[in-house]
Amino acid sequence: MASQKIGMPYLPASSMSVQQARLTALAILSVYDKTGLLDLAKGLIKNDVRLLASGGTAKLIREAGFPVEDVSAITNAPEMLSGRVKTLHPAVHAGILARDLASDEKDLADQNINKVDFVVCNLYPFKDTVTKINVTIPEAVEEIDIGGVTLIRAAAKNHTRVTILSDPADYPNFLQELDTGDITTETRQQYALKAFEHTADYDTAISDFFRKQYASNGVQQLSLRYGANPHQKPAAAFVRNGHLPFKVLGGSPGYINLLDCLNAWPLVKELKQALGFPAAASFKHVSPAGAAIGVPLNEKERRVYMVDDIEGIESSGLAQAYARARGADRMSSFGDVIALSDKCDVPTAKIISREVSDGVIAPEYEPAALEILKKKKGGKYLVLQMDDTYEPPAQEIRTVYGVQLTQGRNDVKISPNETFRSVIRPKNGPKLSDSALRDLTVATIAVKYTQSNSVCYALNGQVIGLGAGQQSRIHCTRLAGDKADNWWMRFHERTLSIQWAKGVKRPEKSNAIDMLCSGQVPPQSEFETKDYERNFAEGAVPKPFTPEERRQWLDKLGEVAVSSDAFFPFVDNVYRAARSGVKYVAAPLGSQNDSAVLDTADNLGISFIEQSTRLFHH
Repeated sequence: MASQKIGMPYLPASSMSVQQARLTALAILSVYDKTGLLDLAKGLIKNDVRLLASGGTAKLIREAGFPVEDVSAITNAPEMLSGRVKTLHPAVHAGILARDLASDEKDLADQNINKVDFVVCNLYPFKDTVTKINVTIPEAVEEIDIGGVTLIRAAAKNHTRVTILSDPADYPNFLQELDTGDITTETRQQYALKAFEHTADYDTAISDFFRKQYASNGVQQLSLRYGANPHQKPAAAFVRNGHLPFKVLGGSPGYINLLDCLNAWPLVKELKQALGFPAAASFKHVSPAGAAIGVPLNEKERRVYMVDDIEGIESSGLAQAYARARGADRMSSFGDVIALSDKCDVPTAKIISREVSDGVIAPEYEPAALEILKKKKGGKYLVLQMDDTYEPPAQEIRTVYGVQLTQGRNDVKISPNETFRSVIRPKNGPKLSDSALRDLTVATIAVKYTQSNSVCYALNGQVIGLGAGQQSRIHCTRLAGDKADNWWMRFHERTLSIQWAKGVKRPEKSNAIDMLCSGQVPPQSEFETKDYERNFAEGAVPKPFTPEERRQWLDKLGEVAVSSDAFFPFVDNVYRAARSGVKYVAAPLGSQNDSAVLDTADNLGISFIEQSTRLFHH
């Protein structure tokens, strides 16, 4: 085990007292927090360490009766500028930074500079100062430590030779080790790491304070109304370098709005890159309620998605993509945040304008489309313009309960021609169709941005059912499958021919349709029945679907693709998927039950494709 051997300082004999001559090491002390300082000074002196200290540190040690010299004893320069300059001097920092090299030793000898073996330093309480009510900038500035940070960083940089103590809690263990005559390499490394973290945290506190004071709102930092809930204040979004990758064109974003936007944007960007079509996503609570590419809508789909009266939709791939994304699960999409891969055009803005929604993010907006969106919610509708050239850092950091977590960003690329090449079952089966590859791509990119566990059903270039955030895989599969079934029941002629009462609003229609298609009618109470039936024209309440009618219609659903963010651990997932017309399943392998799952898929006529990358998202 390597250790620090205390060496003789380069102090000329002519300038040394008898007491100094017998000392074998040098320590510089400059602390704001003086906890444990006198015990430390006593222990250092006991081990023949010469003490140099600055300002109040020297005063406290001297008043306690311990021998200590002012730093000026080696700098030959007084403290100045009301204490702003104390230790900033070559005699101090050359002594700290000198290595055990012949050239460094010669430089020290030529300048009569002593090697420094120990540095004890902690910093002004900047954090405590700036948390005070109505603290001024001059008050904060006075708590920015210069000399102390320089001492700590210099000693930590040269920790192969110098011991840096920046935390009073480390004094007892340090003294115990010093009494053995050695400070081990491992100990110096631990103290150096703590020192670097100390200065990094200090610098972060300073930059956070001045960012709030000086950063242009919306450029590097953006103030938010509140955090996830109204009582969580203050809240802000910021980048440490450069500019925020988006501009606020309308409204004022909230914390959850930005979480949705910054998850939804990469989803549609990746869909566009992977498939070459305009893409849209409807996001709620950091998971997609729907996502789709701009596959042309037929007449029945326009009716189901309530966009048959949107002028120009037939020529707007983006509007068709959003109609599919919003329309797949209108109940979940209520109050969504929208992401668009392309310039927002007028047909898309018209769809958005009449839906209950919180905001939209897109790379550009046609002027007329922007005017439509700015009128929504009395001018408070959130409109963000995203820099589509922005690439986030490769490393992600988040804080959970005061603990920082870091990981590499999930930058795996999902490609229809690369990701789904490994068809496991049926063996020697036919090549996957272009539509199957398209839908597998949509489903897989969707689960990449969905809270895990997640399973996604896709058809016609859109999500038709998504199970998010379930603890059990089968519950994900059931939830997503139930949503896919409800989506398909909306295409039944009984649903399409509903006669609405005058004045019924779109959200009320969506709720009534969902109750009919999900088998939640007839309601269980008289009051609920009246509330449900008032949505329909007199004498035109639609007849509930019988189980037989429902099954007969669902059996017409086919060619559905499913993607799972992790393996299917049991065959129940495959059986449930098959009941919703699934013909293609993409999932990682790795379960002990893989063979049974694959055999079940084979028996049900489902193609099982190994998607080799797990895609958990939290």
